[in-house]
Amino acid sequence: DILAGNPHADRLGNADVWHFYTEPVAGSAAAGPSIAEGSLLAKWLAASKHDERGRLAEALARLLGAGPPNEAESPDAKLFRQLASFAGPLLRKAREDAAAGRSGERERSPSAGDWGVDPSLFGRLPTGASANGVVDSVADAIDASSLCVVAPSVIAVRLPAGLAAGWEFVASGSLHAAAAEDAAVQLQANMEKPAGASPLRADLPIVVRDAGKSRQRIEAALDEFRRVFPPALCYTKIVPVDEVVTLTLFYREDEQLRRLMLDDDQAARLDRLWDELHYVSHDALTLVDAYAQLMEYATQDADPSVFEPLRKPIHERAASFRRRLIDTEPRHVDAVLRFAALAYRRPLTDSEAAELRALYERLRKEDVSHAEAVRLTLARVFVSAAFLYKIETPPAGKASGAVNDWELASRLSYFLWSSQPDAELRSLATAGKLREEAALRAQVRRMLGDPKVRRLATEFACQWLHIRDVAELDEKSERHFPTFLALRGAMQEESTRFFADLFARGGSVLEILDADHTFLNEGLAKHYGIEGVVGDVVGNDGEAWRRVDGMKARGRGGLLAQAATLAKQSGASRTSPILRGTWVSEVLLGERMPRPPKDVPPLPDDEAATADLTVRQLVERHVSDAKCAVCHRRFDHYGFALENFDAIGRWRDKDLAGRAIDASVVTPEGIEMNGVAGLRGYLLTERRDDFVRQFCRKLLGYALGRAVQLSDEPLLGEMQTALEKNEYDVGLAVEMIVLSRQFREIRGRDAAGEE
Repeated sequence: DILAGNPHADRLGNADVWHFYTEPVAGSAAAGPSIAEGSLLAKWLAASKHDERGRLAEALARLLGAGPPNEAESPDAKLFRQLASFAGPLLRKAREDAAAGRSGERERSPSAGDWGVDPSLFGRLPTGASANGVVDSVADAIDASSLCVVAPSVIAVRLPAGLAAGWEFVASGSLHAAAAEDAAVQLQANMEKPAGASPLRADLPIVVRDAGKSRQRIEAALDEFRRVFPPALCYTKIVPVDEVVTLTLFYREDEQLRRLMLDDDQAARLDRLWDELHYVSHDALTLVDAYAQLMEYATQDADPSVFEPLRKPIHERAASFRRRLIDTEPRHVDAVLRFAALAYRRPLTDSEAAELRALYERLRKEDVSHAEAVRLTLARVFVSAAFLYKIETPPAGKASGAVNDWELASRLSYFLWSSQPDAELRSLATAGKLREEAALRAQVRRMLGDPKVRRLATEFACQWLHIRDVAELDEKSERHFPTFLALRGAMQEESTRFFADLFARGGSVLEILDADHTFLNEGLAKHYGIEGVVGDVVGNDGEAWRRVDGMKARGRGGLLAQAATLAKQSGASRTSPILRGTWVSEVLLGERMPRPPKDVPPLPDDEAATADLTVRQLVERHVSDAKCAVCHRRFDHYGFALENFDAIGRWRDKDLAGRAIDASVVTPEGIEMNGVAGLRGYLLTERRDDFVRQFCRKLLGYALGRAVQLSDEPLLGEMQTALEKNEYDVGLAVEMIVLSRQFREIRGRDAAGEE
């Protein structure tokens, strides 16, 4: 009878909890038989008095020993058949053992006294006094069906597996009336006996007196915990968000963060960020719609009066937010004008500011929303010539004149950072101090030390050296070089980091050729055959870059031995001494080479299929014609000196066909050199001035945004002389360009077309 056993308090102290028992419609041995109504066992279960239950138990034992009653359909006869049948509970264990094929001597079952709990422990206090004995007070007594222990304590309850299978063990516990006022205990039910006292568990209740000191103490401790750790740290989900509607769009809980970690300025910034989030999200308006939907659901399935108190504050907040939107619209237009000044890289003229304001106002009069009107006004800024071009105003006449501070700031910023001036440059331009020589020198050194100087490495150095696009190079044979695609980005990064570091620390221009260091990650180091470069010190992610010294001793050093250069100036499946030699001659030394004739037959693509000839021998045979030799003798030796590097920059002693590499050469002037070390030494001694001059020419042309002209020759000569006297400081080269008339002045309006 379900009603007879419900409701009652559960093990967590919740009153009036309902419990239900279910069984399959079709009974089975696993589920166990149902008890016949009116049988001895049914009466035993229903009995409440101890004596009566004992009498019924004895009668049940006699029934099983005597055999089934004569009346076949009586309740006890049905009970006997259920208990004594092969599928019944008494023979269940034997049936399971037989099904599992178990044999041999069985372990002796525990005696009846081993099961459950010693009956003598019930109804007794820890001192040994019985519930019916003499105690200090009535409140100290316990009933005969209860146990009383002093914590910490373990009560072992041993039950037959067949009896316990499929059932839940439930026990209820409370503090004894005689326990101390500050007592507290936590109850646990475990399948195994613990080794000692268990630590406090957060998922189990703590039993205390309702108004005792222990309750106050524990609640205070929990409150202190909550003051340090917000609920969001302890629970994966604080606010349940319905797929259809929710009244909590953003859940803010950062009081602990503010109190424990932030100062006043940081706390104010946090509040401002939250305010910006609410403003941008328009959640005050969204909440009105969500509330309306919620009320519709509540009207159908619940009591809408519960949500009625929320109506007024939600609508008041929305009305306040609408007023704020209107009040802040002029500030947005002002922000557009400030942004336009940044985009134009100078202060707006009065007419430009008036034009943008007029555009916004005209759009609003045409019933365009505020947000859309702001977008269209911004679009007007982006299509303006002042944004798209670096416009400079030349002086009247033919004579040159100085650019103004704002124009100079743009020239300097785009030269070194490939971007608009930052706040410090704008501040100096506003004060009219940027044109001062001391200010320019200071800004050059500051900007070279900024991480944005990486753009100078990318846009100037990598473009000058024709390695700007190595990361996208897809012309290598995957059959010959299957690792190239995974490494090409690292090859590009090595060269970029090399030049960014050179500019940032003011290294020597000669380091481009003679550096004994480079920058590697784990993948590129393995490609070069360099050990000891493994991931990152902390993360070990294999992508960490670091400076590696001693490269010359490993056959590397400087730009000539970097994979980006060697891979770019090679073929798809072989090296190309002609490409590499031409690159050294034209790009590094500034020599002009005539274009090759159109009818020159190409060399084989695969160096492993060249009729027993090395690539070098093929080139030498190719230029045996005297007409070809005139040009090739000017650069082939540079390419031959780099033949120890394959088409993707790996060191090799033999080519793909297993033939030995010969990297020894003699220059046209009779100078012998061998390999990359010999070529490096030749360029640094015999061709140093040519290389430095080429660097200065390329840097000056990049800074001015035009080709170098005859009028620039004096400046180039001064730069070479100054570099030679100052250890070829690359920062000095930048300074001299920035301080030059070419960089600081603009030709007159009437001389714009003259050379």
